[in-house]
Amino acid sequence: MFHETSCVITGGTQGIGRAIAFALGAKGARVALCGRNGERVEQTVGELTSCGITAWGTSCDVSDEASVGDFAAGVFERYGAVEVLVNNAGLAYMAPLLELSTSQIDEMLDVNVRGLMLVTRAFLPTMIAAEHGDIVNIVSLAGKNGFAGGTAYAASKHAVLGFSKSLMLEVRAANIRVITVCPGSVETPFFDKAGVELSNADRVLQPEDVAETVVAALALPGRAMISDLDIRPANP
Repeated sequence: MFHETSCVITGGTQGIGRAIAFALGAKGARVALCGRNGERVEQTVGELTSCGITAWGTSCDVSDEASVGDFAAGVFERYGAVEVLVNNAGLAYMAPLLELSTSQIDEMLDVNVRGLMLVTRAFLPTMIAAEHGDIVNIVSLAGKNGFAGGTAYAASKHAVLGFSKSLMLEVRAANIRVITVCPGSVETPFFDKAGVELSNADRVLQPEDVAETVVAALALPGRAMISDLDIRPANP
């Protein structure tokens, strides 16, 4: 089902997003990805194409409407309508609420919530017109569970889960599936950026585990949808 399928992945240069790009590309999909760092985007696209994967990408700040518009226009110009959208871009600052700056709170909400909505809004019309499509939102188990030091981050992910559940009901009549994937701890640069030391890195999930989960969910017949999927380390 993935041959020549046009797939968009935000935050596609590292960690889970990168793994999903390679996993879908290996199945024959055409991949479009974005990230904030243009050099890293160029490097990732080069690595994908060297593996025989059709790939294109550009820098994009998902929280900026104009930037998202430029990215979407580039995708449409090269691939036409998009069949799969993976909203993966996200970030965290882990600290007690009183230690979080307003700018940190704003950045998490802007990227994790506003950004996901802007990107979805940019690509959804072509899916509705085609009456076909899949939207995969990479959330987190933090979207269901609170934890100390995660007030703003968990709030943003709870918001994404609520958005996803509502969107699923809005677009299912157009044969569009909305799939939420909630990973537990995954060994990625995410934790370094969040200021958290991952002491059990050898026992948590790898990005490829999440990528395989996404591919499996997308591979289901169109009449079936996994709307909410948790994946966690078996023995952390």
